[in-house]
Amino acid sequence: MLGLVSTLCRQIGKRFKVNDTTIRRPIQWLSSSATDAGVVRTINEDAIFSKPEAGLWAVADGMGGHEAGDLASNMIIESLDKIEAKTQLNDFVTCIEDCIIDVNNRLLEHSKTMLEGRVIGSTVAILLIKGYTGICIWAGDSRLYRYRNNNFEQLTVDHSLVSELLRDGLISMEEAETHPEANVITRAVGTSDKLHLDIDVFDVRVGDTFLLCSDGLYNAVQKEGIMNCLCNDNIEAVADDLIEIARYNGASDNVSVVLVKGIPSNIY
Repeated sequence: MLGLVSTLCRQIGKRFKVNDTTIRRPIQWLSSSATDAGVVRTINEDAIFSKPEAGLWAVADGMGGHEAGDLASNMIIESLDKIEAKTQLNDFVTCIEDCIIDVNNRLLEHSKTMLEGRVIGSTVAILLIKGYTGICIWAGDSRLYRYRNNNFEQLTVDHSLVSELLRDGLISMEEAETHPEANVITRAVGTSDKLHLDIDVFDVRVGDTFLLCSDGLYNAVQKEGIMNCLCNDNIEAVADDLIEIARYNGASDNVSVVLVKGIPSNIY
């Protein structure tokens, strides 16, 4: 995994000239976040994390019901909060991976000893930004999107049954949107002895806006609606607007968003 991170970082660096002012301009990252139980559920099993001083943000969507799903998602967030920023990117990624794998093992033990083996777990999507490099680490169907130059792109790939069927060409995009097993995920923290975390590495630029969210958002708000909100430069307002729209659309699940926007830094 570490070799992959190093290789991808080098490849990203080769795409841009040294004097590329867009990429090399110092970037300050503003962030905002919000979470809501939605209009149907009484318990919020989502958890959100924002630590801009470390360049680290996350969304976790718990499963397992009261005192289970919320325990799982909050355990992830509390563990991430204990991570200290690292000078070397590879070291930082290793700490994050070790952190999530430790949570996975603790959740399995908790399920076995306290819940008679009942499923308890959480999806997670983590964004790490260091310098001009962004890294996403995830498991499940919580997502990371990037909004750049009016282009809204999903950077994660859902670990879900529908995503696999779509990838294999067994269903169409239209069928995927209404599939009866759309809520079946194939990977999550706490549900398997061996957890495999996916990772993607990409460049970051001034003007980029990143959106981490649970499925409660994208299942309630269409892509166009999300993009309309992201046009607003006030990211505090965007977070609140996305929650409000999801609730207005009858959000049947918990809704969580974390927004991260790059602006020119005054420090050179």
